[in-house]
Amino acid sequence: MDAAPQPPRLLTRLREHLRARHYSIRTEAAYVDWVRRFILFHGKRHPQEMGAVEVEAFLTHLAVARQVSASTQNQAKAAILYLYKQVLQIELPWLDEVVQAKQPRRLPVVLTPTEVRELLLHMEGTPALVAQLLYGTGMRLLEALRLRVKDIEFERREIVVREGKGNKDRVTVLPENLIAPLQAQLNKARALHDKDVLAGLGRVHLPHALAVKYPDADRSWAWQWVFPSPVRSTDPRPDARTGELLERRHHVYPESVQRGVREAARRAQLSKPVSPHVLRHSFATHLLQAGYDIRTVQELLGHADVSTTMIYTHVMNKGGRGILSPLDTL
Repeated sequence: MDAAPQPPRLLTRLREHLRARHYSIRTEAAYVDWVRRFILFHGKRHPQEMGAVEVEAFLTHLAVARQVSASTQNQAKAAILYLYKQVLQIELPWLDEVVQAKQPRRLPVVLTPTEVRELLLHMEGTPALVAQLLYGTGMRLLEALRLRVKDIEFERREIVVREGKGNKDRVTVLPENLIAPLQAQLNKARALHDKDVLAGLGRVHLPHALAVKYPDADRSWAWQWVFPSPVRSTDPRPDARTGELLERRHHVYPESVQRGVREAARRAQLSKPVSPHVLRHSFATHLLQAGYDIRTVQELLGHADVSTTMIYTHVMNKGGRGILSPLDTL
């Protein structure tokens, strides 16, 4: 008599639960990692045997011993609570007892137009084009890297951002100065795709099981990444049709762009802490300084509430909120 199949392990259940609800692969990886750390921190005890005391002890350890930021601590809490409520389906009467880190309200770092120019002049290759795209459109780094060929509208001078933060689509501007560079990038990407197709590959990951509904769409040119990786790798997500792990060409990794921006800031001798996201902040601030309506900037950035966009009014170049210092009147 055959033995009864073993139930899937807890982390496997968590991963499958997240995928069934279309969480991004980055959220999946983060949640699984935090739950693993939580279990290891408590000597590999099963979460069903633990409660509010153990959760708070782990979060306190992160804040005190590891000195993580408030957002990191809250992400760990969200992962653990997702495990309890959604996967284990355990009611949480102790939910309100668990510490919630208060996130400080910080003004974003913003570069001046001169600093942006110096930064971009010290970059080259694909990271340089991505950085120009971030400053020229206000996109987040992953939004730019996840661009597909079909989402660039050259004639209409716009870019459609798919599944941005909050799983929302939006439209942003396509800068005139990026039309030729983006067309050249598409030519390079097309050459890589044609090479993959000749090798029997060339299938890209499609969202929401579209590969099942449209069997050949994942090999079509329209769905390919604008910024494909120079190397192929095994996709950790099983193919929607066969369940197999396929070799695909992913988009460029965000770390390569982050490294390029960091090195360019060092070579340009910029004194401010610079990351790709700073270019998004600079895009919004410079549009407001140019006189564009804040509602327009809100739509371009994809903010759900205009109050989020309002923070850029606090960092505009107004000479200390536009007042004349009494020292200057002496």
